[in-house]
Amino acid sequence: MKLFNHIDQALKETRITIEVPELDEHIQEIIDFINRREQQFLIGKKGEMQHILKPDDIEYFHTENDHVIAVTETDSFILKEKLYELEAKLPSKKFIRFSKSVIANLHQLNRFEPSFNGTLCVYFKSGKKEYVSRNYVPVIKKALKLNRRKEQ
Repeated sequence: MKLFNHIDQALKETRITIEVPELDEHIQEIIDFINRREQQFLIGKKGEMQHILKPDDIEYFHTENDHVIAVTETDSFILKEKLYELEAKLPSKKFIRFSKSVIANLHQLNRFEPSFNGTLCVYFKSGKKEYVSRNYVPVIKKALKLNRRKEQ
């Protein structure tokens, strides 16, 4: 890996360009690190009040009536961001897609159990639960390293 640093006083904002032959786990970690430095808080709305939310405190995000809702242990807040925007901003090792309408914080998971039709029912530390759709079960298992058989 080669690193180039170019300082230009004429630039109005910082630009970071990453050129790679393919996006691998290590490059994704670098991108996640940069995004974390850039996006440390989210703004959620509850009634007329705007609340500052730390991503670590959020259990999961879900869509409801054309809104994205951030759910914490004790409350829920409406966000301006779309689900795909949050997925791009948040660290991919920590926040993972459960379904088309849910992104969850892996660090807030408590337990899970198999459910009907190959889905998983996931319980958070607060006791709330969400379902992982069949298409995303392998991704969750990989993220949690649940495959007990060694990959050959």
